[in-house]
Amino acid sequence: MRIPFTSESRNHNACPNLTLHAIFEPTEFGLPNYSFANRQRFEGQVGKKVLITGAGSGFGKATAIALAARGHTVIATTETEDQASALRVDAPQLQVEKLDITSASDVTNASKFDVDVLINNAGAGQTGPMADVPMARVRHLFEVNVFGTLAVTQALLPKMAARGSGRVIIVSSIAGVLPGPSFGPYAMTKHALEAMGKAMRAELAPSGIDVTLINPGPYNTGFNDRMAASMWEWFGAGSISAPATDLLRAIGTMVTTNQLDPIDVANKLVELVEAETTTENNFMPPEIRELIKAQLG
Repeated sequence: MRIPFTSESRNHNACPNLTLHAIFEPTEFGLPNYSFANRQRFEGQVGKKVLITGAGSGFGKATAIALAARGHTVIATTETEDQASALRVDAPQLQVEKLDITSASDVTNASKFDVDVLINNAGAGQTGPMADVPMARVRHLFEVNVFGTLAVTQALLPKMAARGSGRVIIVSSIAGVLPGPSFGPYAMTKHALEAMGKAMRAELAPSGIDVTLINPGPYNTGFNDRMAASMWEWFGAGSISAPATDLLRAIGTMVTTNQLDPIDVANKLVELVEAETTTENNFMPPEIRELIKAQLG
């Protein structure tokens, strides 16, 4: 189901051409999908104002630079002031702001931004078997990937709702639909983002706000390498899952070998910013969709 994106209509309650159709249908993976088709269109706006979280490196930084090159106004945010200072030097064309999405004061400060598109890219990673992973690490993952993402989204939504248009793009993962050994802690949080994004897509469509998810596989940003290595900081011979050590090492090697070019994900994010309509999920690379369908039966 595709939901159109409108960029500028100021009051959705005053738009006579807005029609809503509630649709209940199965997704291609057999799960129910309740969504709305918003038939409103906006023509004429070229540049959009886009806020990106986690823009200090990886997908976020590449997408910010690509969007600015295409004439969009980009607010690129980073977790720390040091990251912000470095990004200002690397990309002076960007408006760079510190935004730790787990900081209540930073999130409150972000609510002042009136943007057309929010890209929720900031995230943390952790691997390790579920029987052994320290709870403090699991809580940190949820604080960043789930609670922080929801908090900053809620902070920016009021201005979109008042305007009657906007788009929220959530960077999920293949792990959000297909978990595997060792990646359980990370996959838990991405499954939560899938639930958040799919619910919000239906809930916000009547307000003219589109929500879509992008699901990257293994791309060479350094994130996967750090995440795969993270479990060896605490996992060892005394762990409950120690008999699975060879399997866990093999999974880590598989994920970090022959990773893909992250510019493809940045280009897809640019496409989603500019698209009139979106699909619920956007798998990268696109051909991985068939692998997921096969794995899920």
